[in-house]
Amino acid sequence: MSPSATRKFGEKRDAIVNAASVLINEVGVQATTLAEVARAIGLNATSVTYYFPRKEQLVVAVYDETLTLMERMAAEALAQPDPAARLRRFVAAHVALRKRIRAGERGLTTALSEIRTLDKEAYDKLMAHYLRVVGLIRQFFGEWRSNEERALFSVRAHILLEAMMWWPIWSIRYSVLDFPRIEERLFDVLANGLPGKRGSFDPQKLVGNWRTLDEDEAGQNEAFLRAATVTINERGYRGASVNRIAESLNVTKGSFYHHHEAKDDLVLACFQQSYDRLSAVQIAGRDIETDCWTRLSSVLAELVDVQFFDRTPLLRTTALQALDAEHKVDVVTRSNRLARRFAGMLIDGIADGSVRAIDPLVAGQVLMSTVNSAYDARHWAARFERPELAIRTYLSVMAEGMLAPSA
Repeated sequence: MSPSATRKFGEKRDAIVNAASVLINEVGVQATTLAEVARAIGLNATSVTYYFPRKEQLVVAVYDETLTLMERMAAEALAQPDPAARLRRFVAAHVALRKRIRAGERGLTTALSEIRTLDKEAYDKLMAHYLRVVGLIRQFFGEWRSNEERALFSVRAHILLEAMMWWPIWSIRYSVLDFPRIEERLFDVLANGLPGKRGSFDPQKLVGNWRTLDEDEAGQNEAFLRAATVTINERGYRGASVNRIAESLNVTKGSFYHHHEAKDDLVLACFQQSYDRLSAVQIAGRDIETDCWTRLSSVLAELVDVQFFDRTPLLRTTALQALDAEHKVDVVTRSNRLARRFAGMLIDGIADGSVRAIDPLVAGQVLMSTVNSAYDARHWAARFERPELAIRTYLSVMAEGMLAPSA
């Protein structure tokens, strides 16, 4: 193939990947077809299959492009001279990317929420790429000297990545003219944590009914919600088929449809239940008699405990992408209300001096992504001998920040 033909081949392939990225972001993997991708760039479906014979090959290419971009951003940040500069560069890169997208550039990055729906070979390949990105970010904080320090740096990398992947969701509420300020406030929260006394973390035990009931106490609808939440968290929306959910409970599809008209109804019910549980924990913590940071840290500890160890975790927001636009708006609105409640608790903490002067709206969103992503750290948490140490290490990012020296 001549250099000119090679260039044209690459340009056409890039255009296909770009168009598929836009469609996946807008309608999800299942609704993205090769025909729709072809139509978006003025080709016929046969032309697209010349480059990607199967849709899954195209989907893998789209995700791989995003991971390559993330890897490049991480490598550029790692080249900075110290942890603070690396963290600042990485946050700035993600804010700049969102500014380019807001200016009209399309297909630059794709939400990674449906990687779990791919077949094992494709999933394993993409996860290996993702773990390379995590490995680079883990090095932002220096060379680890012990297994404990490696675990700490790993969770910092995990929380940082999740915060950056959640940023596109809530950035829409801000003008690009505010982005420089948001960038600085976001860096500050991640770098230095929240309490007025750095490292302060003494959560109280909260009492409520958000824990999973024993099997013999749960009704069938509760069991469906539990099974669906776990299955969606593990396999994504598309991978959580009605058959798979029903089989996990040893019931028929007919039993499923007796309780829910469609899978979307079940997903929305799972979101509703998760948000109800999160809200109940927030209210329980808000009402205890102590300073506001202890109230907030008690809420965070309880929620992370649920994500790490309860049989029914909170639903990951990865299910969002597959929802239709109307329902997606409703779910994001509820999420923003919970983030604002966190912000209100932070404002009260600033007033009583237990929380330092940070941007509570930005910090509230970081708290949402930190709690949400704790589910994906279950295997990490399981390595700790004591559950409370796993929770304390995970939430050290909020209690003292990513730039605090390790013990």
